[in-house]
Amino acid sequence: MEMSIVVGFWLVSFLLIMTPGADWAYAISAGINGRRVVPAVMGLMSGHLLATVIVVAGVGVLIAGHPLALSLLTVLGAVYLLWLGVTILRHPATVSAAEQQDGSWNQWALKGLCISGLNPKVFLLFLALLPQFTDPKGSWSVPVQMSALAMMHLLTCTLIYLLVGYGSRALLTTRPQAARVVGMISGGVMVVISVILIYGQFR
Repeated sequence: MEMSIVVGFWLVSFLLIMTPGADWAYAISAGINGRRVVPAVMGLMSGHLLATVIVVAGVGVLIAGHPLALSLLTVLGAVYLLWLGVTILRHPATVSAAEQQDGSWNQWALKGLCISGLNPKVFLLFLALLPQFTDPKGSWSVPVQMSALAMMHLLTCTLIYLLVGYGSRALLTTRPQAARVVGMISGGVMVVISVILIYGQFR
């Protein structure tokens, strides 16, 4: 693979990762809970990895050709995101209360997997982006090239989300009252995104 292709993909990937969305909101929510950042981020990355496998395996093209399947995936993801956002709005976390908050490692990871794995935009991102940065005449096969690019995206994404989670934790520890506000904003972001997704399907 040419270095220019790799660099070009990384820049586009980085800009997309830096765009706040449901993943950011969840990472911040995990940051308020301190010790839950790692499982939350690993869960989010599991969803991205799932989307990568689907696209690289060629199933992505098949699913993309069936609007009903995509609509169902969108609605399921939006409903789950709406439920999670409303839950956070009803019970916004504070740094002190988060220390005693229930929720195992597996529960936080599973929530992260559902947030990204049920987000059709993650799937469509890989479907639309990866093929554009491959070289059919390259020494590596196209699936191998897409896998390598996807792994680069996953690594960058993991580092950014860990920084977001732990960075928010560090900032909110010195401003405990702000944790409640940030938690409500995170929940609000999830609700808004879910409503937009549902509206887009039924308008």
